[in-house]
Amino acid sequence: MIRVRATFEKCGRAKYISHLDLNRCMLRTFRRSRLPIWYTEGFNPHPYYSFALALSLGFESSCEILDFNLNEELSFDEIRDKLNAVMPEGMRIVKVAEQKQKITAIAKAEYSFSLVSDDTDRLFAAAQELIASPEILIEKKTKKGIKTVDIKPDMEILSCEKGDNSVNISMYLPAGTQTNYNPTLFIEALKKAADIAFEPQNIRRIAILCADNSVFD
Repeated sequence: MIRVRATFEKCGRAKYISHLDLNRCMLRTFRRSRLPIWYTEGFNPHPYYSFALALSLGFESSCEILDFNLNEELSFDEIRDKLNAVMPEGMRIVKVAEQKQKITAIAKAEYSFSLVSDDTDRLFAAAQELIASPEILIEKKTKKGIKTVDIKPDMEILSCEKGDNSVNISMYLPAGTQTNYNPTLFIEALKKAADIAFEPQNIRRIAILCADNSVFD
């Protein structure tokens, strides 16, 4: 059994494919590719594959991780080409390699997004003020109900720049098996802190990282 890890893009119209539908989509892709996929054993055998992190609906990504197993050894280029030949619009395999690290090594993800507004100056000032604040409190759904959480300790702002009609932000947020945050938490906190109309656009996951900021692979 050959353990394979593919990195793929999910952008354009594909960002509206939910995580549940992504599972169905990948099942069809594997069947159409005719790759020698390893099947689980038991009463109801099915192709084994898994995604490292679920991506929120409407988000784009250039770094989604897909793990699967093969029964035969093929070159990574051949695996990539066979999958890309049958992938849906907006999805493309960018890299295929062996599985080196366990999923538990994932610690954070890098995101970028734009906040579009008619009053960019005020929005930029409000974003900077929130970033500089000692805490950023949000209400987050948990298994035990709604909980107030301070996301500031786990958030690292990489850049916050003002454009012609937008504020463009990139940040690290925790990800993995323990804690998962996404940019909508910061965006909602900004909406509550600033009485300024704006629209988030182009939310994109740029990288999946380990605790030392190295790229997960």
